[in-house]
Amino acid sequence: MAKITASLSLQQVRKLVLLSQRVLPVRQSGNAIAATLSAIEHLGYIQIDTISAIQRAHHHTLWNRNPRYNSSHLEQLTADKKIFEYWSHAAAYLPMRDFRYSLARKQAIANGTQKHWYEPDKQLMNSVLKRIATEGPLMAKDFEHSGKKTGEWTSKPAKRALESLFIQGELMITSRVNFHKVYDLTERVLPEDTNTTLPSPEEYARFLITRYLQANGLGQATEISYLLRNTKPLVVATLQEMVSTRELLKISVSDNSYYALPDSLELLNKPLSRSKLKILSPFDNLVIQRKRVQALFNFDYLIECYVPEAKRKYGYFSLPILWDGKLVARMDCRTERKKSLLHIHHLALEPWLIKTDAFTLALSKELEAFLRFNNCSSLRLHRTTPVNFKPELQAVIKNLTC
Repeated sequence: MAKITASLSLQQVRKLVLLSQRVLPVRQSGNAIAATLSAIEHLGYIQIDTISAIQRAHHHTLWNRNPRYNSSHLEQLTADKKIFEYWSHAAAYLPMRDFRYSLARKQAIANGTQKHWYEPDKQLMNSVLKRIATEGPLMAKDFEHSGKKTGEWTSKPAKRALESLFIQGELMITSRVNFHKVYDLTERVLPEDTNTTLPSPEEYARFLITRYLQANGLGQATEISYLLRNTKPLVVATLQEMVSTRELLKISVSDNSYYALPDSLELLNKPLSRSKLKILSPFDNLVIQRKRVQALFNFDYLIECYVPEAKRKYGYFSLPILWDGKLVARMDCRTERKKSLLHIHHLALEPWLIKTDAFTLALSKELEAFLRFNNCSSLRLHRTTPVNFKPELQAVIKNLTC
């Protein structure tokens, strides 16, 4: 059993996590697209999501770390072969510098040791591959389908074949057209100097551990291997080895054990901008692991878009709100794009939040930027919890327009 070498309070842990996540950006130098690439490379992945109640999650997560972010950045970085789409714990943009670490999953799926969502149709996959090799990049809609439509997103056999070829590494996504994927042969997409050697199991585990701890400050084996099938035993063994060689520290937090890179603890000497408020995406890297958020921030969070409407407590798409180094509220929003109007259907404060004057001021400042980010010129507040908070907030935001 590795010896615990440090103990941190929850307040220290929250500071370490927030500074590691870079969710409260400091003044940045260089051009805006370089800052976007830096954020992706530091975090290790940016989750892609299709929900468009507000700006999609991949844009939202990056905007919170780069105030100069533009949605064209992802297109440009993909075209420049600085990032690529693949699977992290979910569909994501990944740094091209980490490409070789996607090969373990691809090989496991290609050789059948790891299952994808459905059985591959080898004959159709070969046919699809030949067409792309001959004709160049294609989308799913470029393949005719005369069979019965089931209404499922995987209903087209050609689409299933494209996804199978993509997930096992023979195709890559070169771009998106109206959010539809454009596929091409991997050898035509990869930069020539890309390392395509398969990492050893130990190399892969060390990569997962180091990348996670750099981006998150500290973590446990279950968090590092989150939704990464068949990786936890290897991660556990490698964590123990890295502690024994003093590459990692073992940290005690409220009687629970975590791991951290020794250099990460130096972040505790840096200031945290507690007055700055951030409206987060439900798929932001900071909050995507709900059990971790509950344990470290005492924030019981569930996205309710998958919950029947009658059973929703907070709303369809409630966004966690970070302020004063804590997660203090959630805000259910939707944009009405034709009217350039942002609806706040429900803003719910955590019951223990009492500094409402300071919170309201911070929220109003961030809402102004949030309106611009969502291409809205005005907003409408519908409901708050507690109810008596609505007049207080309405008085501050009533003239807020962009």
